Amino acid sequence: MSVAIYTHPVCLAHDPGPGHPESPSRLAAVLEALDDERFASLARIEAPAATREQLVRVHARELVDALLGAKFAEGWRRIDADTVMSPASAEAALRAAGAVCAAIDAAIAGVHARAFCAVRPPGHHATHDTAMGFCLFNSVAVGAAHAIAAHGLSRVAVVDFDVHHGNGTQDIFWSDPRVLYVSSHQWPLYPGTGARGETGAGNVVNAPLRPGSGSSEFRAACEEIVLPAVDRFAPEVVLISAGFDAHRLDPLANLELDADDYAWITTRLVALAAKHASGRVVSSLEGGYSLTALRESTAAHVAALAA
Repeated sequence: MSVAIYTHPVCLAHDPGPGHPESPSRLAAVLEALDDERFASLARIEAPAATREQLVRVHARELVDALLGAKFAEGWRRIDADTVMSPASAEAALRAAGAVCAAIDAAIAGVHARAFCAVRPPGHHATHDTAMGFCLFNSVAVGAAHAIAAHGLSRVAVVDFDVHHGNGTQDIFWSDPRVLYVSSHQWPLYPGTGARGETGAGNVVNAPLRPGSGSSEFRAACEEIVLPAVDRFAPEVVLISAGFDAHRLDPLANLELDADDYAWITTRLVALAAKHASGRVVSSLEGGYSLTALRESTAAHVAALAA
């Protein structure tokens, strides 16, 4: 199955400042993992910038205008305690969202059925009207809305295995039955959302995991909750918010996964996409703050996409 890697150099230039966990070294580690002979045959595509039209399908115009028009008197602009912009940040966020949209276009056209978007900043905490949690624009949400608006899809599944709950994606699609949002995540943990009882219009499925949970608990939650929900929904495309911070080495959380778990869940999602979605899977990088874990997990994830 044809797989493409979408990225852009400006995603390395987004700089939240010294000591910030969401550093350019994260993407450098991901790209290092992809610079392996196993992945030499994969198409490499420069991510385009998302359009304003694509962004405002899921974000308030006021948020889009504020982020794209941000001014920098001293090199950085702090959005909140965790979320910081530098002069390259707006374009990086545009390229991150544009990568997902372009990958969806290629998947629908049958050019590259699967893709991994090696981009930053991450996106899944950005809500309709608020940038937060290291996130500016919600790239996967922008992509899901693009699949519906530009391609007429009516069943788009978003599977999020970042250790932090994707409150932004849940917020944006809370009342939209065309989008299934399914998340496994540590709970309690930032941002404090993601309880089992949060179900939206029946299109939101949360599988919270207790701190200290490892492979067996994660795989059981996927077998019992995540995968059956996707199978019942029968999506026309599967989008993945691929955060690798549930890895046991990650410094910001307390789950105990390893690279084999990411390969396993990716393989299972690819199989569901083959069953329902003509094989179409588009994955985009979210969190992950151990560089070793990022290298190992990215390689496992992309290898499973390309299998």
